Amino acid sequence: MDCIFCKIVEGNIPSYKLYEDDKVLVFLDAFPSVYGHTLIIPKEHYKDLDDINSETLNHIMKISKKIKKQIEEKINCDGMSIQQNNGDLQEVKHYHLHLKPFFKVEQPKKSVEEVYEILKK
Repeated sequence: MDCIFCKIVEGNIPSYKLYEDDKVLVFLDAFPSVYGHTLIIPKEHYKDLDDINSETLNHIMKISKKIKKQIEEKINCDGMSIQQNNGDLQEVKHYHLHLKPFFKVEQPKKSVEEVYEILKK
């Protein structure tokens, strides 16, 4: 399978990991749409919401609450959009949940490396 997220899980492609356990991997989006844009993926390949099992989905949601709080505390955002795409909206065909911080005031541009250092403190 030629899935970029599976390659990240396998360690064949580097990522800025924020959290990992036996079921999920959380890392910064390499091409963020906003400062702090984070992805949560299952380690097992599931195509989309129709494909993923309830146990894994529930675990992802549990971890999303933890990571959401961590991001809010570290970067002081004003809100958070949590998004999951399916079908033609889904760029990578591996289930993933986007956590996208919202800011009332536009933030200065920061590299993924800079954001990683802030979130890992």
